[in-house]
Amino acid sequence: LPAAVLLKDMKLMDVKLGQLGSWLAMRDFTPGGIMGALGRGYKRYYNKYINVRKGGLGGLSMVLAGYIVLSYVWSYSHVKHDRRRKYH
Repeated sequence: LPAAVLLKDMKLMDVKLGQLGSWLAMRDFTPGGIMGALGRGYKRYYNKYINVRKGGLGGLSMVLAGYIVLSYVWSYSHVKHDRRRKYH
């Protein structure tokens, strides 16, 4: 039998939809907590895709795809404005 895990210690992927609100209420949204979560996410990504014995292009291509999406989001207002112009 799996040991009972507290809702506070559960990962997001293991939380049921009905528990999502209370799980989010237990998160640490202070600047230190957010920086800690970003650091843990970076370490997990780095160890899974970059720091491997036999690497491929998967991790780097995800970083490139993320950069492309973010740059499009940042310039969307300018792109949207240019799209409506027919001439000039």
